Amino acid sequence: MTNQAVLSASQLSKSFTDGQLKTDVLNNINLTVNRSDRIAIVGSSGSGKSTLLHILGGLDSPTEGQVLVQGNDIHAMKNKAASRLRNQQLGFVYQFHHLLPEFTAVENVAMPLVIGGMSPSSAQQRATELLDKVGLGHRFQHKPSELSGGERQRAALARALITEPACLLADEPTGNLDHRTAQAIFDLILKLNEDFGTALVIVTHDTGLAAKMDQQLTLIDGCLAAGA
Repeated sequence: MTNQAVLSASQLSKSFTDGQLKTDVLNNINLTVNRSDRIAIVGSSGSGKSTLLHILGGLDSPTEGQVLVQGNDIHAMKNKAASRLRNQQLGFVYQFHHLLPEFTAVENVAMPLVIGGMSPSSAQQRATELLDKVGLGHRFQHKPSELSGGERQRAALARALITEPACLLADEPTGNLDHRTAQAIFDLILKLNEDFGTALVIVTHDTGLAAKMDQQLTLIDGCLAAGA
């Protein structure tokens, strides 16, 4: 078995220019994520944590540097190929669930598989199994408006993991939940990390949750430093 990183960033920088004003957000960041890794990235509001996560996931482009997903330079790929790589190898969870309101939980969770070419019936069978695994087996025909905040986030987590991605990128996945529900969701994320071997890169302001991860990194002044 290869020890190749599932996700890596090298000399990653990002700056924004507004007229004569240039703002450096990320500065020469290097990061290696291996299979099953659990990495937390903490930092103050506006430190660039979400920007870093979006660049790692190919949703935003760096000013300089390279991001490899399973050895592929995602920012050097054409849009269609990059989208396919994201669909197959990366999962995304955000503070807000981003479930589509007109679809049921099982339809929302199945969608990445359908987009990837699987038949809707097969995709929904897989989605039903995963929803049961995250404790929503009794709610899979409910639409997001009929689910609680914690249930919506469980459905969003199932959707992110349905393709069994190499890496899950989570941006404040518990930030919109009460403390008890947040703990339950975070514990579920760690359990699914064990079950699937999916690497975790989680951005959070909660140092208590970050402490549960194997590695804690702090983003400060555009640079990543060890420790939270």
